[in-house]
Amino acid sequence: MNKALELAWHGATEWIEGLEHRSVGATAGLADLRLSFTVPLPEEGASAEYVIRKLIDEAKSGMHGSASGRFYAWVIGGGLESALAADWLVATWDQNAALYSASPASAVIEETAGEWIKELLDLPRDASFAFTSGCQMAHMTSLAAARMALLKGVGWNVEEDGLFGAPEIRVLTSDQRHVTIDRAVRFLGIGRNAIEQLKTDKDGRVSPAALDSALADNSRLTMLVLNAADLNIGACDPFRKLIPMAHAAGAWVHIDGAFGLFARASRTHRHLLDGVELADSWATDGHKWLNVPFDCGIAIVRNREAHRAAMTSSASYVAPATAARDQTDWNPEYSRRARGIPVYAALRELGRSGVEALVDRCCAYCTELVEGIGALPGAEIVARPTLNQGLLRFGRSGASPEQNDAFTDATIQRINATGEAFFSGTTWRGRRAMRVSVVNWRTTEQDVRRAIAAAAAVLAQEFAEDIAI
Repeated sequence: MNKALELAWHGATEWIEGLEHRSVGATAGLADLRLSFTVPLPEEGASAEYVIRKLIDEAKSGMHGSASGRFYAWVIGGGLESALAADWLVATWDQNAALYSASPASAVIEETAGEWIKELLDLPRDASFAFTSGCQMAHMTSLAAARMALLKGVGWNVEEDGLFGAPEIRVLTSDQRHVTIDRAVRFLGIGRNAIEQLKTDKDGRVSPAALDSALADNSRLTMLVLNAADLNIGACDPFRKLIPMAHAAGAWVHIDGAFGLFARASRTHRHLLDGVELADSWATDGHKWLNVPFDCGIAIVRNREAHRAAMTSSASYVAPATAARDQTDWNPEYSRRARGIPVYAALRELGRSGVEALVDRCCAYCTELVEGIGALPGAEIVARPTLNQGLLRFGRSGASPEQNDAFTDATIQRINATGEAFFSGTTWRGRRAMRVSVVNWRTTEQDVRRAIAAAAAVLAQEFAEDIAI
């Protein structure tokens, strides 16, 4: 074996096997990392073996153990064994998976993976799909199709004539939307000022009354973006009520299902997404609940014609496929890795029942974490999980809300510093909170107990310090 590849394999194996025992959070600080890596560009090269050894030795302390079952900070999966191994093969094969002619096997594997995803999520089987770099680009791809379809409906060809002088488009969306929606709207030239926020109720959902009021103005073309699990509390909008209202007003409905869309695979939780199949487009991430490595978003679009028209291009040196599927007809990239292959591997490993079990297990562990930490002195449950997201807050009796905001952030940092678990902070309804997110296939009952114990120890120490003062 090539020595550098052998070193990389050993380094990767050591990393995976050490996840249970290492600190979940990175232990190296910014100054340490800059000391290691911020060096002059070398005049002379080094051996591949030397380069890989240095990377392994100097980078590992600056890496979070986000593949660990005790990482709850953001919605990040842990890389299923089959998906990780398939991703290694993708890099090794080094195919440009843009055209069937450039990589025949990649095209057919991605075609199958896309059909499986639609079946797993019970979305329209005749919809088109694209494997993108992440949910950000899945949003952009879907909303590009929406832009094309809406403007074509009033006689404007945006692909040929652009947006100068085009009829105005507005974007209705939740006040709990993810920032990637704003970026997609900016990338598409529609502009952030076109966004109109819909106020959510106490459960974080857009109400029919709020949408009805917004739809009363029918002077502009409309996109409506709804949440299939928002990032803070996993709230799902009432799709069965909202989508028909939007369609009656001529709007295109897009779903941000970055992680929540996979709850469709669970018989226990799919009722929370009832009616989501009525939408016009959907975006999700493979590297969240499906647990494939990063660089994998998925766009699904009901209107195949609009999707293809918004993405496709041609050149004299490109030989289009006839019977086969060319990925570049559906994606915003020409140079792209075969990111659908790890999805194919993950679905082969898990099967429908395995995805369902993973979703159900993560939801149960999230509830255990929120309830367990929330029962500790000084802790408060802000939002109990409906899926796999929950919120907690920490505070001292008699302190102001602002003081307890700072106390919450300080407590999160101290829990993370134990190395036993890793959480992130967020702002919900104007107050700081600790976000609990569980999507990792590696998370176990023991991981949950370790996280609760770490929080208990930190809170006990903090209140002991108060008494000493």
